[in-house]
Formats: sequence, structure tokens, C-alpha cells
Amino acid sequence: MAVIAKLNYLRITPRKVRLVADLIRGKSTEEAQTILSFTVKKAAAPLLKLLKSAIANAKNQFQLDESNLYISKILVDEGPKYKRWMPRARGMASEIQKKTSHITIVLDEIVRKPKKVKKVKKIKKVEKIEKGAREAGGSGEGWSPKVEKPKPRPEIEVPKPKIEKGIKRIFRRKAF
Repeated sequence: MAVIAKLNYLRITPRKVRLVADLIRGKSTEEAQTILSFTVKKAAAPLLKLLKSAIANAKNQFQLDESNLYISKILVDEGPKYKRWMPRARGMASEIQKKTSHITIVLDEIVRKPKKVKKVKKIKKVEKIEKGAREAGGSGEGWSPKVEKPKPRPEIEVPKPKIEKGIKRIFRRKAF
């Protein structure tokens, strides 16, 4: 079951919040909390608070276990911009946009499938090799199948650089 928590009108630009949101996208809630607690970005604290709120919603409203939750989706959208003015030279003014962001976190449960145990048939293969060695006249011990050696590759001759007037020219500039 999906658990949704929202944070609206956060006074940090969405571009800066997305840097931190990308760190925790798809992670388990426990791992995301540790990442956010050690991240040195301004957006990490509000995201950590929002994540804890989403976990509390999952526990209290849906009776879900915290260890089975992961961040399935995290959206950082642009909110309204506050317009301010900065005085400039010659009596002019330039506009400053104070950007805000809306954050949505969606938590979901981890679906764990039972693991199927595969049967290993390596023992039978080893017995067949030993049996084939005995039939070929060997004792079975110390026998190994024929291994082909790799063919040697022809070496490519690299021409040596020409030495001009006793000095090796490294840079090919006109004014030397």
C-alpha cells in the first residue's frame, strides 16, 4: 500500500532539493535516513523531517513495519516564486525571484519472494571426467582435459621518433 507525505512551499529552490532527493530515490527508509542525516546540504533537514513523517503515517494509519518500507517515488516540483526588487545603478531596479518547491514522497512495501533452491549437478560431471580418463588409459588422478594454448600475436613495430640536430623535438611549434 502506498503511503504519501507532502511538503509544500519549502523556501529552497527545486534544483537544489533535487540534488538531495536523487540520493535517496529507491532506497529503503532506514538507509535513506542515514544518508540524509550525514548529507551536508540545506535541503537534507526538511527532507529527513518529511521522510520521518511519512514513516509515522505508515505506522499509525496503515500498521506497516518500518523495515519493509522503501521510497518508491520522490517528486520535487516548483512552487510559486516570490518577487523582490534589488536597487541597481542609475536609479534602475532588477527583479529577484525567491523560488519555492513542493516535495512529495511515496513509500511502498518491499515485496519479498521466497528464494528457490537450485540443485547442483557438479558431482556427476566430475565423475564422468574421471571415468573418461580411466577409459583412455589414465589412472583418473592427475588427468586434465586438453587445453589449447593461445596463439601468439604478431608484434607491431613502432617507428622510433627522429632526432633532429641532437635534440629530441617534443613540441612541434614554428618558433622553437
